[in-house]
Amino acid sequence: MPRYTPFLSLTTKQHPVRRVVRVRTAQRLPRPLTDEQVTRLFSSLTRRRDKAIFLLMLQGGLRPGEVLNLHLEDVQYGRRRITVRHRTDHPKGARTKSSVERVVDLHEPETLAAVSAYMMHERPSDTNATHLFLVGGNGSKRHEPLGYAALVRLFRRHCERLGFHEPWVTPHALRHTHATKMWESGMRELTLQKRLGHASPESIRMYTRASDAAMLEDYHRAVKRAEKDGEQ
Repeated sequence: MPRYTPFLSLTTKQHPVRRVVRVRTAQRLPRPLTDEQVTRLFSSLTRRRDKAIFLLMLQGGLRPGEVLNLHLEDVQYGRRRITVRHRTDHPKGARTKSSVERVVDLHEPETLAAVSAYMMHERPSDTNATHLFLVGGNGSKRHEPLGYAALVRLFRRHCERLGFHEPWVTPHALRHTHATKMWESGMRELTLQKRLGHASPESIRMYTRASDAAMLEDYHRAVKRAEKDGEQ
C-alpha cells in the first residue's frame, strides 16, 4: 500500500521538523509527618525492634532498605554513629539504593538506646545471623532478616489503627520528616545531602523549599517591619 504524501509536500523542499513535546508534571513536595502523628505513632509501638527501626528513619534519615541491611558491625555505640554500607545480598531483596557508603551520627539518645534495648531484650540470642533486625516470635521464619514487605505491613498496621489513611503515610515518610526538620532547623544543603546519602544536589532541593510554617513566620516578620516603618 503506497505511503500517504501530503499535497503541499510537493511544493517545498524543506523537510518536516520533528519537535519533542515535553509535558510538565506536577512536582510533589515530600510530606513530613506532624509532631502529633509522630507522638501517636511511637506511643502505639510495643515491640522494641519496631521502635528502633522507626527511630533510625526518623532521627537518622535512613531509607527503609538501609535500615534492613544494617549488620551488627555497623552500629558503633561508643561513637554514637552507624555506618550505612552498600549491600545487595539481602536474602529478601531489600536494597540500600545508594552505592556510596556513609556515616550517620546519632546524637539524640533515643535511637541508639532503642537499638541497644532491642539487642539486649528482644533480638533472638540463639542465632548466628549478622543482620541487625530479624524476624522474632516462634514461627518458621524466626531468625530470618526482616524484609521490606514485612516492614511496610507492620507500619501500615500501626497507621491504620491510629486512623492515618493518607496514601503518602509510608515508612519513607519518616525519612522525609527527618530531612524537613533538619533543613528547617538550619542544616546546610550540602551537609544534609551528605547525611541523607543523595548523590546529586538536585535530589535534596525538594527539602530546601520554604515550608508553610517558615513562610508564615517570614510573613509575620515582614508585616511587623512594615507597621514599624509606617509609624515613623
